[in-house]
Amino acid sequence: MDLLVLDTIHGGALLADELALRGHRVEAVDVYRGAGPLPDPGDFDSVIAPVHLDPSHPLIAEAGDRLVSHHEATARCLADFRPRLLVEVTGARGKTTTAFAIAETMEGAGILHTSAGTFRYPERCLLWRRSITPAQVLPVARAAAALGGWCVAEESLGVTGAGDLAVLTSGDDYNCAAGSRSALACKLASAERASRLLVADGVTADHPKLYRAESLAPCDGGSCAGPAGPIENPLTILPAYRNAIQLAAAAALLVGGDTRRLAAMGPVPGRLAARREAGRTVVDDANSGTTRLTACEAAAYARVLTPGLPLSLVVGEEYRAVCDGFPPGDVAAAVATVDPGLAVIVGPPALRGAALDDLTDLGWSGALLEAGTLEGGRAAALWAGGAGPVVLAVKTWR
Repeated sequence: MDLLVLDTIHGGALLADELALRGHRVEAVDVYRGAGPLPDPGDFDSVIAPVHLDPSHPLIAEAGDRLVSHHEATARCLADFRPRLLVEVTGARGKTTTAFAIAETMEGAGILHTSAGTFRYPERCLLWRRSITPAQVLPVARAAAALGGWCVAEESLGVTGAGDLAVLTSGDDYNCAAGSRSALACKLASAERASRLLVADGVTADHPKLYRAESLAPCDGGSCAGPAGPIENPLTILPAYRNAIQLAAAAALLVGGDTRRLAAMGPVPGRLAARREAGRTVVDDANSGTTRLTACEAAAYARVLTPGLPLSLVVGEEYRAVCDGFPPGDVAAAVATVDPGLAVIVGPPALRGAALDDLTDLGWSGALLEAGTLEGGRAAALWAGGAGPVVLAVKTWR
């Protein structure tokens, strides 16, 4: 077949190589930095594009019913080397933590792929750090198949549907594809191809084999139910971890994992992980899924750990995700809600300026610093001194 693959930056180059290996004639186009005339979509049997691409782009608008998503094309390639167990995880927030929690329940050899890195289990050895575009599932699944093991893969904006179980961690929504599409609708549409779908508490979905985490692993206070008894983990006092552990317990029941292992699960780096630094408590929640809500949750956690002391909030956006950013208005709203003793606004000059304007409109006039990067913001908060906790709530790829 003659195939046109769009967006080499976000997995298209890898997908094009995989398809060429299967004997197809493939042309790949960098839709962001490409130079020269565009190919004619009419010359190809299929146009393969990511769901986040602007539908008004001429190569998509002229594709008609020959348009195939990166998720779908990846699923077709996965048919050649599927691991013995494949669990796919997607959602607006909580993807990484949930993927780590599911991997915690698995026995034997396997591969965990997340935005925090790709790891070989049971050694938990870091293999590489790559994106979570659907095409990246291909080398991950191939590595898992070579081990004869399982694979848990975090994916952006949906799942391939080729796995044994799809997990949707959140019902939160935002606009993607140049503001023309609902990201949640994209995820739900991709999940229709999955053999089974597990959803978090409060998520509305329709699927012939739909499972709800609260039904399989109900949580009560600081513990979640498991077949061998309650899962007692202090992390369940945090809503983000309670959601992840509940989903992991439910997933384990569906795919044969051991829920007892969740009791020993520790914090995931950059996901509400607390540490001591320069004599102060630092709550690190800087990751690709950071939002206004998670910033407020991290601040609440920091105040539980160190009550009564003024808090420093490092908040903003270092690197934009494919679709969902951390808008200046949300950054300002997080600061106003948390009301820290010191706020350090992180991001490029335009974002910082807009966030400061929004803070003025909200009537917040506390102590402020600015930084261009997460590391700069962390250093500024610690340099400013004090004994209170520091909360890192910057959207960044970690």
